[in-house]
Amino acid sequence: MSTFVSGRTGEWEIVIGMEVHAQVVSNSKLFSGSSAIFGASPNNHVSLVDAAMPGMLPVINAQCVKQAVLTGLGLNAKINKFSVFDRKNYFYADLPQGYQISQFKHPIVGEGEVQIELSDGSTHKVGIERLHLEQDAGKSLHDQHPSKSYIDLNRSGVALMEIVSKPEMHSADQAAAYIKKLRSILRYLGTCDGNMEEGSLRADVNVSVRRPGEALGTRTETKNLNSVKFIMQTIEFEVQRQIELIEDGGEVMQETRLFDTSTGMTRTMRGKEDAHDYRYFPDPDLLPLTFDDAFIDELKIGMPELPDEIKFRMVNEYGLSSYDANVLTEERETAAFYELASDGRDRKITANWMSVELFGALNKAGIELAQSPVSPNQLGGLIDLISDGSISGKIAKEVFSEMFETGKDAKLIVDEKGLKQVSDESAIVTMIDDVLATNPDKVNEYRGGKEKLFGFFVGQVMKASKGQANPGMVNKLLKQKLDL
Repeated sequence: MSTFVSGRTGEWEIVIGMEVHAQVVSNSKLFSGSSAIFGASPNNHVSLVDAAMPGMLPVINAQCVKQAVLTGLGLNAKINKFSVFDRKNYFYADLPQGYQISQFKHPIVGEGEVQIELSDGSTHKVGIERLHLEQDAGKSLHDQHPSKSYIDLNRSGVALMEIVSKPEMHSADQAAAYIKKLRSILRYLGTCDGNMEEGSLRADVNVSVRRPGEALGTRTETKNLNSVKFIMQTIEFEVQRQIELIEDGGEVMQETRLFDTSTGMTRTMRGKEDAHDYRYFPDPDLLPLTFDDAFIDELKIGMPELPDEIKFRMVNEYGLSSYDANVLTEERETAAFYELASDGRDRKITANWMSVELFGALNKAGIELAQSPVSPNQLGGLIDLISDGSISGKIAKEVFSEMFETGKDAKLIVDEKGLKQVSDESAIVTMIDDVLATNPDKVNEYRGGKEKLFGFFVGQVMKASKGQANPGMVNKLLKQKLDL
């Protein structure tokens, strides 16, 4: 599905590709034993290799290789059993070696695909061009001193997976759905924590426009975007800027741009380099990386279920809507919570209670699901009381509020407060008789054709029962009495 936008001179097609840098979950860096943990004081996680001291040689981290292959499997991609590390040569103050060890012609992972679902329920496949391993650069700090820049090398040498999409997205919404889905897959696999605020997942976004059916236009690349919101704002701004530029007789320049979060605009950083500008050549200190089918098969066996598989089961076996299944599978922890809470219970009711009541309470309290005072088994216990008629939906909401506040089980709260639903027919009939006897004029109006009063009688009976009468029984018995 392509999205077209209108300019002054006709329609334009948006073409978007993305290069996502995902920090590999590992204790140490790609080529050294230094810690890869985020948050240390500047220059505390730096080995002689990271600092590019003379004579220091890189040694490959096997865990990072496993994580890259596992990610490739999760992206339905081709795993290359032969890959090569290259030196990508460029100068920057926070790149001590004067080159970055990356992969160029022979990446560890080849073509794959990611299927995304949009808000209107439509699906779209985005091709993956490649995934390669590379080391991260350090970090330049320009706001610590009025006239100097500081360098922090803690990040230098940290393992990254660069996941390059094909230019197959055509709107900001598609790009947002892609990065969310990719993040979800990485987190399910445990290969990247997906924390965009800490920079462990960053995206470079390539945007171009063209007339429908024409060749690809000149693209710009906006670097280091670390939120879905910024990705969408960048695309929307760049599309508008490029269309206006071309329609005014100008020409889009191939360049690298930066996004200004305060203005929502992009600005020129530098001319965009091509591959030959980096003078790639195989790293002489690292042998080609080779492994066999047995290595890949072992990783396949240990793979967890991924979002699409779980969603398929939720929709086709549990009968959930596609929307609810998407909400419940976005995070691995959410899907696991739901599976435990709904096991042996009504799957739809459980999904509704999670997505409305539980998520609403968590959001209001400003806490994550992992800190929820209501456990999966406790939520399941509440669903049991609803399903067997022990409490009504209205009472269940009151019980849930107390569960969330105190951490108590639903049954204990119901027993302590005497909230069990009244399902005794004779008791409900007695309450109905009292309500009808108290309101003879309204009974006559109802029987005279004013059927809207039925809701009034239901409300009075429920009030008399303090909300504990079984609503289904109240409706049935009241109708029988009024229709005499």
